[in-house]
Amino acid sequence: MNKYLVVGGAGYIGGVCVEKMIDQGDDVVILDNLKTGHKENVHPKAAFYQGDKGDAALLDKIFSEHKIDTVLDFAGLIQVGESVKEPSKYFQNNLGQGLDLLDGMMKNNVKKIIFSSTAAVFGNPKVAPINEEAKKDPINPYGESKYFFERVIKRYSEAYGLKYTVFRYFNACGATEQSREQHAQESHLIPLIFQAAKGERPNIALFGTDYDTPDGTCIRDYVHVSDLVDAHLLAIKKMESSPANEYNLGNGSGYSVKEVISAVEKISGKTVPVVMAERRAGDPARLIASSEKAKTELGWEPKYPEIEQIIESAWNAELNPPSEK
Repeated sequence: MNKYLVVGGAGYIGGVCVEKMIDQGDDVVILDNLKTGHKENVHPKAAFYQGDKGDAALLDKIFSEHKIDTVLDFAGLIQVGESVKEPSKYFQNNLGQGLDLLDGMMKNNVKKIIFSSTAAVFGNPKVAPINEEAKKDPINPYGESKYFFERVIKRYSEAYGLKYTVFRYFNACGATEQSREQHAQESHLIPLIFQAAKGERPNIALFGTDYDTPDGTCIRDYVHVSDLVDAHLLAIKKMESSPANEYNLGNGSGYSVKEVISAVEKISGKTVPVVMAERRAGDPARLIASSEKAKTELGWEPKYPEIEQIIESAWNAELNPPSEK
């Protein structure tokens, strides 16, 4: 039985990954500092260490106490607006601590990593949908911090024999029976719309209504968290025969902010108050993934491709939170 270290395993996507791995009989260790993760997300069958992925002594302890086969790194700061205001924080965390994690792995002869990157590495793409070969030109420190770390992983692969898979996410969302999306400082669209629908916030702001899109609002590619994690489990097998891999993960069909709001209204039966706001710095008009490579090479096929399916799972979890079941 292989043993996996899930960094950020108390978070949203990491938590779903741990859940699925344990369900299929894997042995899992979680490392999470709980700054954005949640203690109640820690799976009772996983070994848990609280701390930073940049803590060399803690990494040595984990790797000496557990024979880890593969590291899955979900831990990172993710707020675009904050990264523009505080680039140091993002480079320190997403890049600096990432380097520490890799060095800890190399020191302890752990040679496989799956890294959660982002569509933000593409900046304002010239083509849609975006494939893996599209130009990487991030327009904010968040995207840069992830892109720089992608480059670091490739150099470590060339120099030290590290096997890797990089996944670039396009708007992870939805919920499972055990996990739902929740952030201390919520910045993701669907949970924010839910808050407005439930009267927990006064409205949802449309940041720009004059983009070059059919209804003037930004278009994004939404992918169910369960589908995302399935790709990671497939990648573990793939790395046995292929040492260097990168994939974009999305549904290939985007939805505008207005369309997502309409879908929430349809599923919840509630009206969502909307206000117009200025564009946010660093927001591209369209981000849509081509996931053909992941489908071809990994055999990945999203089970929840429609925005209504994604929102329905998330709304059900909102009404009946997994931690309260």
